[in-house]
Formats: sequence, C-alpha cells, structure tokens
Amino acid sequence: MTPAFNSWSAFFAMGGYAFYVWLTVSVSLLSLLGLVIHTHWHRRQLLEAIRRQQTRTLRMRRGRLNTTVDANPPVAHTADGNAPDEKGSALNTPGKIAGEDVL
Repeated sequence: MTPAFNSWSAFFAMGGYAFYVWLTVSVSLLSLLGLVIHTHWHRRQLLEAIRRQQTRTLRMRRGRLNTTVDANPPVAHTADGNAPDEKGSALNTPGKIAGEDVL
C-alpha cells in the first residue's frame, strides 16, 4: 500500500485544489455542528415546554379538587344591613337613600 501524499504539505495542498477541498470540508463540518447545536437547543426547549404543560395540568387538577361548589355562597352586607346587588351597590329599601345614616 502506498500513501496518497508524500508529505503533510502535499496533503494540505491537495494537488492544487486545496481551497475548494478545505472550503467544502469546513462548510460540511460547520453545517453538522450547527445541526447538533440546533438539535440540542430544540430538545431543551421541548422538554421545558413539556415540563410547563405538566405543571399547568397538575395545578388545574389541584384547583378542581380544592374547589367546592356552594349553592348558597355567603352574602356580605353593607353597614346599613342591606345586601349588595349584582353591581355591588346596596339595595335600597323604600324610604331610604343609599349611604344615608339612620338616626
């Protein structure tokens, strides 16, 4: 078996085609390196998204378990004893003005 090149300088010269050969080798290696980096980055992003989704699902399940359905929720009354209506203001009874103090 005979070597293809007699010396290291002949190897790096590539028979006069060194520019094209080494440019092609470097572009190929950079492309492969970029692919490996992108794959690693995308894998981390995917695992992070899965972790966030699992955490969200767990929070939602815990929220559903902790929620109790109360048919008659407690009603807070205002200082004059009236319950607030849907808009949050006190219901007026006949003869009274909202916010008026009774003597």
